[in-house]
Amino acid sequence: MNIILLGPPGAGKGTQAQTLVAERGMVQLSTGDMLRAAVKAGTPIGLKAKAVMEAGELVSDEIVSGIIGEALDALAADTGVIFDGYPRTAPQAHSLDTLLADRGRQLDHVIELEVDEDALVDRITGRFTCASCGEGYHDRYKQPKVAGTCDKCGGTEFKRRPDDNEETVRTRMAEYRAKTAPILPIYEARGIVSRVDGMADIAVVSKAVAAILDA
Repeated sequence: MNIILLGPPGAGKGTQAQTLVAERGMVQLSTGDMLRAAVKAGTPIGLKAKAVMEAGELVSDEIVSGIIGEALDALAADTGVIFDGYPRTAPQAHSLDTLLADRGRQLDHVIELEVDEDALVDRITGRFTCASCGEGYHDRYKQPKVAGTCDKCGGTEFKRRPDDNEETVRTRMAEYRAKTAPILPIYEARGIVSRVDGMADIAVVSKAVAAILDA
């Protein structure tokens, strides 16, 4: 099974992908991670991408497609794939069709995690982690049991990501809408788009995603 997970940053795509990897043996293909890995490994495509990035330019669709092709070729034919961060444009959506068809695969589901923008801002701007062990907390939903002390390791230092602020979150949301707007109609026309309430409890979202895949 080959699926695309869509949703703005903070919608929970990573969490849901990890669940699918753990429970179904699927493989998450995240374009950002794959680019970095290809550059590090020095593959032909990786070297091409490195030169482009060092010149301060955006990596082309051709290079991204090449990296995804390399990743698909390295997988067993019956391994399910979750595409994360790709495709982002209509040309990339068409490239993905070709990449899959060339390997005897097809896209089965496009699942969008829908979010409420104001609630997402609240979710992201309130989060912080233990500086020692990385345990996650939230100003409103999950405070340490003892104020100022990590439940997990007893650490007393906490940190917040510098980009977890309202302005950045709203900018990311606007970017997401602008980028995904062109690709959704392509998949809606095929009847493979499903939507899940990304603001629900993680377990509830996982159950909804599982129901779509098992239908």
